[in-house]
Amino acid sequence: MARTGKHRLRHVAVALLLLAPAAGLLWVPWYAGASPRLAGTPFFYWYQLAWVPGCGLCLLAAYVLTRHDRRHDP
Repeated sequence: MARTGKHRLRHVAVALLLLAPAAGLLWVPWYAGASPRLAGTPFFYWYQLAWVPGCGLCLLAAYVLTRHDRRHDP
């Protein structure tokens, strides 16, 4: 029974990791401003660029979690 709970929790974590970049980038009114600036670059641009490695890290973490599931399933 505890294994099922861990399995379900892992699936929820994978879903959140995959939805985080989509939610963070599709909610444009939240980041559609010029300030704060970073090295003269408006917030709108550097926020989106910050998601490039962020998406990669989220996908890597989701991959590792799903790979762990496949390795330990009977």
